[in-house]
Amino acid sequence: MLTLQQVHKAYGGQAVVCGIDLELRPGECYGLLGPNGAGKTTTLRLALGLTDPDSGRIELLGEPIPGRAREARLRLGVVPQLDNLDPDFTVTENLLVYGRYFGMRDAQIQARIPGLLRFAGLEARTGAKITALSGGMKRRLALARALVNDPDLLFLDEPTTGLDPQARHLIWERLKQLVAQGKTLLLTTHFMDEAERLCDRLSILDRGRVISSGTPQELIGRFIEPQVIEVYGEGAQAWSAASGHLCERCERAGETVFCYTRDGDRVLETLEGRQDLRYLHRRANLEDVFLKLTGRDLRD
Repeated sequence: MLTLQQVHKAYGGQAVVCGIDLELRPGECYGLLGPNGAGKTTTLRLALGLTDPDSGRIELLGEPIPGRAREARLRLGVVPQLDNLDPDFTVTENLLVYGRYFGMRDAQIQARIPGLLRFAGLEARTGAKITALSGGMKRRLALARALVNDPDLLFLDEPTTGLDPQARHLIWERLKQLVAQGKTLLLTTHFMDEAERLCDRLSILDRGRVISSGTPQELIGRFIEPQVIEVYGEGAQAWSAASGHLCERCERAGETVFCYTRDGDRVLETLEGRQDLRYLHRRANLEDVFLKLTGRDLRD
């Protein structure tokens, strides 16, 4: 569905994408994770043929990119990071006009619109202007619009950013439905629970390079101890100094100590009865992997 081999891209002498290899299989949801500036959006633009690579090979839906990007994009759907719906048009008109870009006849588009609006939960908003929609409605319409041409492959660039939990969960359910229908998804996100829930496989990018790839559970098992105990409070640092040796690995972030361990019981014994501390005992997750590989420092 999509292949990138040793793709490089630099701007003004600054390397942004540094030898990325990527391969999407039909019918899977593949995630691209990384801090701000890791190269995710540039990678998407390269794959779409919107940016020319400095070197490397890209093939999208069997077409060489950028040479035949236009032909490949006819079978592609894109949900951009920022909504670019036309505010002058209604919900239905946005779908109709977008379908025309793919050379579809109005009758074809009109036949697809009711199903797309049901999929997006917007049946009651057919004649509404974009300015009358909530943020969640706009994201659902952007997803419906990306499906107007019945694409084989869907690119989703942070599709749930800025949404409340209810809207996020609805989008997740819709994306699962698409995979069940045989669609292939390429997803970028900053929500690790989203990636862990949706992605069959994923790659973590940092500074333009793929630093690790695999299924979410493979990555968790490869890099993180199975149990995590988060200890909060002013006494957390002192507790860490006294009891941190019971953890395989300890990390500090502000007043929180993260204890990574294979035996949580003996660590929890040291926390019983401590009134100056709060703690959370949980299983390791993809966010732990992400922070271990990319660091806890803020990226701008």
